[in-house]
Amino acid sequence: MNTILETITVGSLDVNCYILGCKIHKKAVVIDPGDNSRTILDFIKKNSLELTCIINTHAHADHVGANGKVKDASGVPILIHKGDADFLVSESNKEMAHFYGVNPSPKADRLLNDGEIIEICLDISLKVIHTPGHSPGGICLHYNGFLFTGDTLFANSIGRSDLHGGSHNDLINSIKTKLIILDDKIKVFPGHGPPSTIGDEKQYNPFLI
Repeated sequence: MNTILETITVGSLDVNCYILGCKIHKKAVVIDPGDNSRTILDFIKKNSLELTCIINTHAHADHVGANGKVKDASGVPILIHKGDADFLVSESNKEMAHFYGVNPSPKADRLLNDGEIIEICLDISLKVIHTPGHSPGGICLHYNGFLFTGDTLFANSIGRSDLHGGSHNDLINSIKTKLIILDDKIKVFPGHGPPSTIGDEKQYNPFLI
């Protein structure tokens, strides 16, 4: 297998930051660098990877706290769905960052749309799946047998919908119409907690039964 996938648990809320890369082409993407920029950058350097971009599954401060430091060190752009772009740099998100003890994020360099393909290298491309509900611009990222779900879908649970711009109905609709329809064998890598599979969530997740 030529794919590199590293999970680094970061910050006070134990966010799963993912580094997805290719052993052959030595390119990688970092998903949700919420904190611990040094650990993230050390892994990239140790594995001789070239970072191509930072992708945020949504704008909440616990998932974007290391955006600035990773960007400053690597020079790569920050990508986020257009629905969360304004909140990313809002005063309320800056206050949330202060509360969590992380840095506010710089503004995004590129705004994403549903269905867009993000090419990491010749062998790895991520498809953007817009899944509003936890936040207006929440996204999941699909690559072959991997699905990075941010705070949309967890193992046997779902994301909160009581925060800024959240909607329980939208969240359930996003999961049922865009995620659960995927192949049962696809592995789910959430923003917090252990991994799962689409099949397990379809069968056991109490919010989806």
